[in-house]
Amino acid sequence: MKITFLGAARTVTGSMHLLEINGMRILLECGLFEGKREEAYRRNRHLPFDAQSIHTAILSHAHIDHSGNLPSLCRVGFEGNIICTPATRNLCSIMLLDSAHVQETDVRYVNKRRKNKHLPLFNPLYMRADAEKAITQLLPIAYNRPFQISESAKVTLQDAGHILGSSLVVLDLQENGRKARLMFTGDVGRSHMPIIRDPAIVKDIDYLIIESTYGMRVHDDEDTTENELESIVNQTINRGGKIIIPAFSVGRTQQVVYSLHKLHEQKRIPDIPIYVDSPLSVNATEIFRLHPECYDQETRKFIEHHKSPFSFHNLTYIRDVEKSKKIQKINQPMIIITASGMCEAGRILHHLRNTVTDQRNTILIIGYCAEHTLGKRIMEKVPEIKIFGEPYPLRAQVKTIDALSAHADCNELLAFIKKSNSTIKKVFIVHGNEEQSLGFAKTLEKHIKANIFVPHMNEEFTLQ
Repeated sequence: MKITFLGAARTVTGSMHLLEINGMRILLECGLFEGKREEAYRRNRHLPFDAQSIHTAILSHAHIDHSGNLPSLCRVGFEGNIICTPATRNLCSIMLLDSAHVQETDVRYVNKRRKNKHLPLFNPLYMRADAEKAITQLLPIAYNRPFQISESAKVTLQDAGHILGSSLVVLDLQENGRKARLMFTGDVGRSHMPIIRDPAIVKDIDYLIIESTYGMRVHDDEDTTENELESIVNQTINRGGKIIIPAFSVGRTQQVVYSLHKLHEQKRIPDIPIYVDSPLSVNATEIFRLHPECYDQETRKFIEHHKSPFSFHNLTYIRDVEKSKKIQKINQPMIIITASGMCEAGRILHHLRNTVTDQRNTILIIGYCAEHTLGKRIMEKVPEIKIFGEPYPLRAQVKTIDALSAHADCNELLAFIKKSNSTIKKVFIVHGNEEQSLGFAKTLEKHIKANIFVPHMNEEFTLQ
């Protein structure tokens, strides 16, 4: 048995790990890498293996840094199943198509400018047809239903509590008469957060691959978060400004809408227009409504009194591009929630271009932004940012609320591991920048006896 780390090693994006057992190759995810343009272009276009050699792929959840390069995988020869939960399959059915559309649209927009400057033109990473092919290969398996991949491997998906349909991938493996249980967490969610259930507890793990996005951070509690959100909204409105919230279409958008709904019901924020301006976010919210079986008890009770946590009278969902352009021209206080969360693509770029130069406005970052992304540069409050290759002074206020993140923090990750048991032999820490991953490794060393590794890119390990 061998595991090779081909993505999200000492970085946050591009999740991809290759498990080999009895001549069979199982790919754990195939996510898009986001970061420096040239590096992202190279890594996303050139998979580090022969796609035809992969027997099965397994997807923990629908976020693009975990699922977003599946169309490339299928385009170059992978014909096997992509195992995931039903909710993940439904979300991917819109997210992968949207990813293809965004890439085609953004490349077309950038190429128009490059053509005027007589620069070489770009091609999209993949097209709609490639995304459609990947969607046909998604095989939905419900939580807690063991599925035999082969004589050597059985997979069970458990609730990861991160986003709708997110799963802990539990693999029961057998090779040369020896049995082992490997768990790949994907992204671990947080306990006592709204909408989604808490992460499941899995026992008898031998090998653990765990994320570390917030491996050295501790989130504020929910009450503090809502107070902070209330304060940011009211201060910006008093200045006559707009609040622009870059948000992942799946998870963060629904969570911030839910939080704003509660603040509005409690009359803690004024009755101003709130827009979710993203076709993907609108479609994803519809899928959230289709999967109440994933909700926690608090959300179920909220639904009993309010019908839907994602609808109220001053909230408008926008699909149409002309309506999106129209709200960009309205000069009055409002809240605009739009994708993408790291500000790398989509309508957020157009809204930022129209708001970043006005000090009355606020850019509110509510999720993780990887190094070298536009979202990260905004978080760092650099004096000037580039949008579609053009420079803009960053004069708007920049605020961050980490506690709205769906990633477990250091204490929550540690508690998650401790609730399993002491049989873990090896822990592999991935999906975090180097500082977070190494810091979490030092924390773990104080609490468990397992051998702990922070893999480098392309590093392989034998499981024995």
